[in-house]
This record gives sequence, structure tokens and C-alpha cells, in this order.
Amino acid sequence: MPALAAHNEITLLKQENVALRAQVDWLKRQLFGPGKSETLDRLQTALALGEVPSNPVPVKTETVSYERAVTPKQKRPLPAETFKDLPIAETIEIIPDEVKAEPELFEKISEERTFEVDVVPPKLFKREIVRPKYRHKLNRTLPPVIAPAPTRPVAGGYASAGLLAWIALSKYVDHLPLYRLEKMSARWGASLSRQTMADWIRITADWFEPIYQTMLKRLLAGSYLQADETPVRCNDPDEKKGGTSEGWLWVISRPDDDVVFDWRLSRRHGELTSLINGYTGILQSDGYGAYEAYANAHPGVTWVGCWAHARRKFFEAQSENPRVVRAVLRLIARLYKRERAWDEQQINAPERARQRASDQGHARTLGALKKLAQRLLERGQVLPRSELGKACTYLLNQWTPLSAHLQHGETRLDNNLVENAIRPSAIGKKNWLFIGHPDAGQRSAIIYSIVVSCQRHGKDPLAYMKDVLTRLPTMSNQDDLSALLPVNWTPAQNPRSAAS
Repeated sequence: MPALAAHNEITLLKQENVALRAQVDWLKRQLFGPGKSETLDRLQTALALGEVPSNPVPVKTETVSYERAVTPKQKRPLPAETFKDLPIAETIEIIPDEVKAEPELFEKISEERTFEVDVVPPKLFKREIVRPKYRHKLNRTLPPVIAPAPTRPVAGGYASAGLLAWIALSKYVDHLPLYRLEKMSARWGASLSRQTMADWIRITADWFEPIYQTMLKRLLAGSYLQADETPVRCNDPDEKKGGTSEGWLWVISRPDDDVVFDWRLSRRHGELTSLINGYTGILQSDGYGAYEAYANAHPGVTWVGCWAHARRKFFEAQSENPRVVRAVLRLIARLYKRERAWDEQQINAPERARQRASDQGHARTLGALKKLAQRLLERGQVLPRSELGKACTYLLNQWTPLSAHLQHGETRLDNNLVENAIRPSAIGKKNWLFIGHPDAGQRSAIIYSIVVSCQRHGKDPLAYMKDVLTRLPTMSNQDDLSALLPVNWTPAQNPRSAAS
């Protein structure tokens, strides 16, 4: 018994040692990795950490090679190509002094053209609206007549649709906090207060909410959803002063369609249920348990996994066993290579499902991945608490949703599209740090849904928001909003007449 206890204790200590070493390696990559600091001498930091002796002794090394696809290096475009679509606002013709002095002695034979690029900074201006008032010449008893006031997004206010759109995009696309915009506005010609701009954000979100709800219903009516969630700090002045709590932006989407964000105060499983309640079809996500729980509770839902998450865990474990990890990465790369070939062939979803199910190479690759992970854990070649052990455990625990792609042709192997949709909010919260009030969280979710969907469909968010904010005040609750969805919207041929 004492020997068994000692053996178990040694095994536990070894696992802790490997896990701690992996944590230290990760921390050093963050602190001293490429691009983190150009002033740090990496050898000096290694000496300080006791890694390298003052007189280094040569050590035996081995070279491990692996194959990867190399994309051709893109040629840097010439300025004439980069700026070919810019309008020419001014043309300057420079006449030689000799010609100016005696123009009758010279004739033009050719010319040389070049250009320079300039910028016009943002500038506030007023659009004056004049409504003449008339009275009847023959019947003076009739009341005067005047054209009705134009409908505008801010009733009784002075902000135009263009200004509302500009402020919203400055915060949610350019990631500028309102206090910075307040300072910058003085250079635009007049100061805009932070509180006023916060009110405009609320008004903008209120106008777009019917479109947002329509986008959500369309996604839930489909048969394929990709989902993810990201934390955002929230400062609730009603709860505690000076402190922040954690809220969550939940995101659902599908390839080539709109993206919908939703603000929740927690990450509990019930938040997902209330967000997509009633949905049936394919649900793709990472390994967070809320998605599996929803699929288990709803027989009409098929849960599929994300191969990018599985790959990422192996990639982060390269320092522990490079040879094994690179073998796993090569196998996963084979899956993506076949998918890329099918993309180039532009095969439809039913045909892709047939190809996935019948392709022997696909099946062999999946089988090799599963056997490799099982062998490493069962034979004790990796410790369960090491990074490589965790990667193998994640792969095996997620095997059912990861292999479920074989039965479906419309799914992507990974959730990267929805993760890319989250990226603007991740960049934004580094600048504005937290949401000022829980009620403001849903406003942010609505505007993020609009601008990210516009970006996905290649639509100009500023042109879209300005046009839609101009049209919505003139519409009723019974009007069809499908033409105003980012996926369907097309810019007006004559923006001036559309605004009228």
C-alpha cells in the first residue's frame, strides 16, 4: 500500500509539473513572444528565469518537418490601382513660365498627368428647411396653408439620419467611445455632448429594432444556425457604484445570411433556450454545455461541433510533443483540403452530404484521429492534465458533434464565420471598456447586428443606415420590412430623391 500511494503521488506530481510548465510556456509566449516587445533581449529574459546557464552547453536537437499549403504572395498594388475609384475633386494645370511669358510662341504637343490624395475632415453643417406659409387670395376666411414638416428620426430634434448613422458607426465600427467623439466634435464645427449622443444611440436602436426582430425570426425559421457568445463588462449604477459585472453578447447566424446579436446578463443555459426557443434544425457551436443541453432537450435539433476549436487545442500543445501534434494537424488539414476542393467544384448541399458520407479518405482520416487520441490517453503516452492530454480529451468528448458533419452537406467544418462576426465587439470593448447600463446592452446588440450584417453582405453601413433611418419614419407598423433587411437592401439610385 505505501508503494502504491507513493506511485500515485508521483504520478499526480508529474501531471502538475507538466501542467505548470505548459502554463509558464504560455505566459512567456505572451510576455516575450514576437511582437510583444521590441526592447526585450530574449536571452537576458531567459537567463533571468534560470533557463539558460551563463555558459550555455550545446544540447541535442532534432528537426521535425511537416507539409502545409503555401499561398502565393500577393503583389503590392500600385497607387494608381489603389485609388482608381476616387473622384477627382480638383484639377490643377501647371503652365511653364516660358509659355506664360510668350504663349504665342508655343503649341501643346502632349501632357503628363499625376495625382495626390487629400482628405476632407468631418464637418458639421446645417440643412435649412423652409416651409412657406400661404393664404387664399379670394377667401380670406380660410386658414393659411403650409406643407407638413418632414418626418425625421428625432422628433422635434435637430439630428439628421446621416448624423445619427455617423455617430453610431463611429462607436460600433470605428470603436470610438462617446467621450472621445465629444472631444473630436469641437473640430467638426460645434460641440456635441456625450449625453446627447447617448440619446441618439438609443433612438437609432429603437428605429432598427423592428428590422432586428425580422432578422431574428428569419434565422430561427431556417434549418442551420451557428452560435457563439462573448463576455462584455457592464456597469450597473443601480446595483453598485464604481464596479462592473459581466454580461454576455450571444450571437447567432448562418453562412451568407444576417448576423444577430442578443444581450443577456448571464451565460446560463436558459439564456440560449429563451433566445432560440422553438428552433429546429442544425445547431453548430463550440463545446460549451448549453448547446448540447438544448440539443438533448429538443429532438428536432442536431448538434454539430467546431473543428477549429479542436485544432486550436492541439496547436497550443505543440511545445509538449511536436511530432504527435503535427501528425494530428496534418490529419485535420486533410479534412479541410477535401472541403476546399468541394467548394471549388461548387457542389450543392445534398451532393456534399453524399460526398462526405461516401468518401473513404474522409472516413479514414476521422478514424485515424480518433484512434490516435484514444491511444495516447489509454497507453499513458500523455498525461490527462497536460495541454496535449486536454486536447485529446476534448476531441473524444466532442466526437459525436464533430463527426456529425458526415450526415449533413450544408454545414461548415468550423464556427469561424460567427467568431469573425464577434470580432468588432471584441475590439470595441477594449476601447469603451464596458456598457454603461444593462439596458444599453440590447441597444448595442441591435446596432452590432445591423452593421456586422451589412459588412458581411458587402453593403456600406453608413449608406444603409442613413437610407433606412430616412425611410422608417415614413412607414407604418403594417409595412413589409423585408426590403430593408441588410441581406436584401440595395442603395437608392438617387439618394437625394429618396431622402425627399
